Amino acid sequence: MPPVFTVFTPTYNRGHVLHRVYESLLHQTFRSFEWLIIDDGSCDNTEAVVEEWVKDPKTFFPIRYIKQANGHKKTAHNHAVREASGELFLPLDSDDRCVPNALEQLYFHWTAIPAENRHAYSGVTGLCVDQHGVEIGDRFPVEQWLDSNPLDIRYRYRINGEQWGFTRTDILKNYLFPEDIPGHVPENIVWFSIARSYKSRFINEILRIYYKEDVNDNIMNGSNFSSISPGLLYWKCQILSDDLSYFRYNFFYFLAEGARLTRFYLHCPDFQKRAYWPKGFWGKAIVVVMAPVGFIWWGWDVIRKKIER
Repeated sequence: MPPVFTVFTPTYNRGHVLHRVYESLLHQTFRSFEWLIIDDGSCDNTEAVVEEWVKDPKTFFPIRYIKQANGHKKTAHNHAVREASGELFLPLDSDDRCVPNALEQLYFHWTAIPAENRHAYSGVTGLCVDQHGVEIGDRFPVEQWLDSNPLDIRYRYRINGEQWGFTRTDILKNYLFPEDIPGHVPENIVWFSIARSYKSRFINEILRIYYKEDVNDNIMNGSNFSSISPGLLYWKCQILSDDLSYFRYNFFYFLAEGARLTRFYLHCPDFQKRAYWPKGFWGKAIVVVMAPVGFIWWGWDVIRKKIER
């Protein structure tokens, strides 16, 4: 019988912190899940560490370890979606933990949605704390749960910060990450695409423990721009093409996105130029109006990169 959840962990040279995921899964009160690890070309001891856990008699859940050539998180995610056996797909990063009843609560709230209505929902999302127990995201504007989508959450309710939850595996198979974009691809490219067709249930329950000291806070430093700009350019173009119905809720945000589009375009001049222009008139107009700001922003990035050297 297939498990309810596939818990997916992408990893790259994280053998020293992967135990956090394993230990938190050992303590889950809900037991119908598999752990699918996609190793994105690690050269540390990750494989040996996982082999010990597979052999350990206290490991009550199946562990599947797949190693692939390094292709960034986007390819690891797509690989995992294709391999997943569970109905519900739950990403859990290689340096984080989840609370003991995380899967139980996620499944409880999922089954609380009437069966005849679940086809319209993609999943359930909850809250996060850091390793010190401090909440690191805004709470949803309800006491218990809210049926909405990530676009409303971002633009209409202006909820920011870390959130965590699962997505139906069958939906994800139709919304894979674009793999032809080099380097890092923002996850919201997928989540926002799904949000345009499906609702989610958002719950004010803390489910994930997010370790801040292991986060790369310098992803936007000058040395990274060549690898992150193509994905960011693609995302900004998507926002200005498909999300302008939310302009009235946060127009400063969309103006800034117009400037960012020019900024990231200038960082990757060899990238596909067709990705530069949004699809509609108003998206194009925002880019034109904000292009001078984007140019200045790009210039400051160039100066900062020289300073960092």
